Amino acid sequence: MRDSQRKRWFFVGGVFGAGISSVVVAALGVFAGTGLAAQQAPPQSVDPPQISGTPQEGKTLHGDRGSWSNNPTDFNYFWTRCDNTGASCSNIAGAHAATYGLTSADVGNTIRFKVQATNKDGGNFASSVPTAVIQAAAKPVPPPPATGCPAGSGPAQVSAITLPARLVVDQFTAAPFVLTRSTQAVTIRVHISDTCGQSVQGAMVYVTAIPFNQITNQAPQPTGADGWVSLSFQMLTGFPVSPRQSLMAIFMQAKKPGDPPLAGISNTRLGSIPVNLHG
Repeated sequence: MRDSQRKRWFFVGGVFGAGISSVVVAALGVFAGTGLAAQQAPPQSVDPPQISGTPQEGKTLHGDRGSWSNNPTDFNYFWTRCDNTGASCSNIAGAHAATYGLTSADVGNTIRFKVQATNKDGGNFASSVPTAVIQAAAKPVPPPPATGCPAGSGPAQVSAITLPARLVVDQFTAAPFVLTRSTQAVTIRVHISDTCGQSVQGAMVYVTAIPFNQITNQAPQPTGADGWVSLSFQMLTGFPVSPRQSLMAIFMQAKKPGDPPLAGISNTRLGSIPVNLHG
């Protein structure tokens, strides 16, 4: 370059140098205004995600994404199944909601709730601590088998007794206790309970002698509140059945009104009354 040219450049720089610096600074300001500013940071987890709910098959877990810095604009959720120590986790297919229903596949494992937070500058993941080991669903306890007996320990109304409970002819007495040739009448008292040990009120009791024609026929009578019923009979010409008769067999039946004679909760019993034809 010629000396005259160098002189002219030095002159221009000396005259316009400060102005050129101002132009450069102004230009950088223009570039910054057009979007070339420094990047912000991607979201960072401040408080990690959390899980609430019962760790048991069939129950639902609820995930809380926690709190994040740097203004996340979007969140993605993942439920992960881990081993029983909370390690070796893998995403559960299709589990991307804020809740997760535990299945049999989760039993014996633990679960984590994983969250991805993003903004225009990127994204980051954070995961909850693992749940307790997931337990199998509680098996329903079957109801106790039906007894057919009314509640309580006091006397039971026969109308409240159903199968499989049954009536029981558990006691009987006769007056006189021993029948003789001169006996004109006999009173037979019968007590009825049920198979749950309750005295039964309202059971219809029928009694007859075997063979027939030894005593009069008596219509069935209901038991009282104490479970007892008394039936009175006159002796008939069929008694005694033989000179050697030592017992009079009696047939006793207890039934619930409306039940068939030999079905439902009805029951029967055979008994005997001593006979002394020589006394």
